[in-house]
Amino acid sequence: MKKRQTDYIISIFLGITLSLGVGFLSGQVTKSAIPIWYFGLEKPFFSPPNWVFAPVWTLLYTLMGWAAGRVWFYGRRHLWGKTALYHFGAQLIFNGLWSLVFFGLHNPLLGLLVILILWILIERTLYWFRLVDKKAAYMLYPYLAWVSFATVLNASIWYLN
Repeated sequence: MKKRQTDYIISIFLGITLSLGVGFLSGQVTKSAIPIWYFGLEKPFFSPPNWVFAPVWTLLYTLMGWAAGRVWFYGRRHLWGKTALYHFGAQLIFNGLWSLVFFGLHNPLLGLLVILILWILIERTLYWFRLVDKKAAYMLYPYLAWVSFATVLNASIWYLN
């Protein structure tokens, strides 16, 4: 295997591992709150069943990591690539923070503030990813769509409770 191809595979692997790692940690906080606290909340009619969240997030974290790996590989020697990865890191922190605030602290209002910041950071990440690698940016659109839905769900849960 050529060095360039090996470097590409390593970049993708590290990006996916990082993203899934944040997802795993977030899932630990979430898992403990679902049967007691989350179960007792009033939820809107469009709230998906609990079993949907794990596979959706696994797919999204995989796509996010793959996209970050591509940007790392193609943009690592360019200021735009570094800026894109800084934005990716910031949104990943807020992604994990949302679970801690919403599920860990049982605070839908503060969770709503965090997820709104997360949405903005995802949009900025998309902007910078697009400058480095359009395919990587396209891989983040499902994530943006899901976080948009999650924002409406979060706001509805806060309103109903």
